[in-house]
This record gives sequence, C-alpha cells and structure tokens, in this order.
Amino acid sequence: MAAVVSTSLNGGAAISSHLTQFSGLRKSFLKLESSNSNSTQSFFQNIDSHLRLASANKGCRSVVTMAGSGKFFVGGNWKCNGTKDSISKLVSDLNSATLESDVDVVVAPPFVYIDQVNNSLSGRIEIAAQNSWTGKGGAFTGEISVEQLKDIGCKWVILGHSERRHVIGEDDQFIGKKAAYALSEGLGVIACIGELLEEREAGKTFDVCFKQMKAYAGKFRHTVSPSPPVDAVPSWDKIVIAYEPVWAIGTGKVATPEQAQEVHVALRDWLSKNVSAEVASKTRIIYGGSVNGGNCAELAKQEDIDGFLVGGASLKGPEFATIINSVTSKKVAA
Repeated sequence: MAAVVSTSLNGGAAISSHLTQFSGLRKSFLKLESSNSNSTQSFFQNIDSHLRLASANKGCRSVVTMAGSGKFFVGGNWKCNGTKDSISKLVSDLNSATLESDVDVVVAPPFVYIDQVNNSLSGRIEIAAQNSWTGKGGAFTGEISVEQLKDIGCKWVILGHSERRHVIGEDDQFIGKKAAYALSEGLGVIACIGELLEEREAGKTFDVCFKQMKAYAGKFRHTVSPSPPVDAVPSWDKIVIAYEPVWAIGTGKVATPEQAQEVHVALRDWLSKNVSAEVASKTRIIYGGSVNGGNCAELAKQEDIDGFLVGGASLKGPEFATIINSVTSKKVAA
C-alpha cells in the first residue's frame, strides 16, 4: 500500500511523495508529483539555495523521502589510537559480542596494527585501512598502496575524512584520484564528506557536500596535461558514502536525526540526478559525528540513514556492539 508524505518549504507548494512498499530497510521510491506547475527540479533547487540547516527557529522544513536498498553498514574508525595490548582487548571484546546478522561491520585499525587485528578478529568483521595512495607503490615515503592493503587482508579503505582534508590538506581532486584507484583495484571505499561549522552557519551545507560528491562522481584531469579526463568513481558497487559534519566529529555535538536525514535525502537526490536512479537507490549513505550507544537508535530510525561511521565509541567493544545492533531500531521504524 502506498504512503503519501506532504511537505512544504518556506510556505511553498506542497509536494506529494508516493512510496511503494518497503524494500529491505527502505520504501521503494517511484515518483514525485507537484501540486502546482513547479517542477521537482525547481523544488530541489529551492532547497539547495534557501535551506539553512543550522537555523533552529525556522520551523519544520521540507523533506521528501527518497528510496533505496542495502544492508545496514557500521564502520569503526580507530584513527591514531591503541597499543598492541589495548587492541588485543578490543578485539577480544568484539569477538565475544553478539551482533545482529544483517549488518556489514568494518573496523579500521592504525596501519601498524592491521595485521594483528586481521589475524585475531572474527571473520564476521572486515578490515579497512584509514588511507591509501593514488596508484601503485614506489618511491612515495610514508604512503601505503592499495596492493599492500589487499595483501594484508583489507577489504575497505576510508578516504576523504575531514582530518585528511582539513589537517593534512588533501583536496577534492586528490581524494577522487585515491578513490578511483582503490575501486579499480577492487577495494571498497568509505567516501567521507561533510561541512565545517562556518559553512553550515552560512547555509552552504549542500553546496559543500555536493562539491565533495562531484569529486568522487565527476570527471577530472590528471595533473600531467593533456591526459584525458577519467571517472573518479568507475563503479559505485563498492562505495559507501559517509556524511560526517565536521563540527560534530569528536566534539560531542551530534546532528539531530532530522538534520542528518535532511542531508542524506539531499545526497540521495544528488546521486539520482547526477549519476543514476539505480545508484541512488543502491548506495548506502551512513552518518558519522559523535555517534554513540546513547544516540544511535534514534538516528538509525531515519529512513535514509543506512548505518554509521563511528570514531571514539568504536574503541569500546560493548558500546560499538550496541551501535551495530541499532539496526533493530531501523527494522522497528520500517
């Protein structure tokens, strides 16, 4: 049976979104019908240009529920933390935890501990790296190649994290090249995007996130001219998008479920318009930014939040298990 959600933006025209029955964890999206002559495109352009997500006093905003499918995904980014002993304890906690079966779980240890984790962690959880180089290995001091990561058992790599962007100084094009190479070699990519606090306050959340998405999806030229343009993402089958508002990472501040859902809906619509409806439906969009055992259930209930990328809480085995198992909230909400 179809459900209808009527929404409006700044007193604008109502939009009816027709949704079919649930497919997996999310309803299947069919079409949008405008109640006046405005097109769906102009509706979303209106959102893009006028929606200021940081404002708390503008009342309820328009959210059109988009569709998709895909298994819940939870990643743990251990960043530059841990010792051999503490990681051994964390792995032991994860191995003894009872985890819901219908969740893809990935952890990203520091490079020097990947082999230790891979040799001791249950096969239920896959291993990710926290960075990779733009091509094959060679004379690149301090870097690590995709081939090396695969050789020690990595299935995924986190790219575009805000700490790589804003602390290390990586730009969109450089991150896009990393993603393109990792995907071409069969390594899954957790593609991070997100806005700074000042960008959110200036109403530029969508502009920033769409620009970062374009680096993954669009075309760019190699630095050596006149190389032909290449697709930054040759295939979306092994990519997970992680929306992480920079102001919420490690700060204890968390986007409200409604704020996160707004951005996730917009990202899925961007994929539909700029890549394909099929990719928009299949691609998992996860949330990161001070996710913990106390807030994960409410966030998981949002239809377009397909999982989490977890920082500090992933260093605590029992709490990380709670976040993984928040998929049960998703099922209840569905």
